[in-house]
Amino acid sequence: MAVGGEASPERLLAGYRRGIFPWPHEGLPLLWFSPDPRFVLPPREAHVPHSLRKRVRRGEIEVRADTAFERVMQACSAAPRPGQNGTWITEELIAGYTALHAAGVAHSIEAWSNGELVGGLYGVSLGRMFFGESMFARAPDASKVAFATLLGNLVAWDFALVDCQVYTEHLERFGAVEWPRREFLGALKVALDAPTRLGPWRFDLEPAQAIERLISR
Repeated sequence: MAVGGEASPERLLAGYRRGIFPWPHEGLPLLWFSPDPRFVLPPREAHVPHSLRKRVRRGEIEVRADTAFERVMQACSAAPRPGQNGTWITEELIAGYTALHAAGVAHSIEAWSNGELVGGLYGVSLGRMFFGESMFARAPDASKVAFATLLGNLVAWDFALVDCQVYTEHLERFGAVEWPRREFLGALKVALDAPTRLGPWRFDLEPAQAIERLISR
């Protein structure tokens, strides 16, 4: 862990390249973390719950990328979290990640229904690694559909790993597992050798196609 500094786009990128991410705590200087173990998800090993497959087949949710980045961050900031008062997604972080989005390395994955933004997530992409940051849902399974669509496209794009940072039951259902930090940092080094897929992203696979890619591999 490191303490201090600002969430500038340059510092954020330097942190991600070293396996370090910011996690502000109220009343303290900006804190930076590199957990051991690290919670990760190789896209090719992802699980898709049967209930989610049924949801996707209904075609109620459209998934887009990089059309409402700041709105997704604001929605993640406002989403209630069990056992958490307030939000760790500060205005400073929103400014830093929005600058990374403008540079093509931070991305929003958005779930839309009837023209309304009903869920999504955001994160950073470097090389063959996607660093997930936060997600929100205003409709049942909306963020899950967005995440599954992301995973299917990451498989199609030959991404190696999704960094989920720390354990959550939600992501464990998708197949995320804990790796020792040393193993994660080794995989990160290899992933960073590949070119970065700069945004704005446009997905090759729609939700149903992405799900099929995940379950038929």
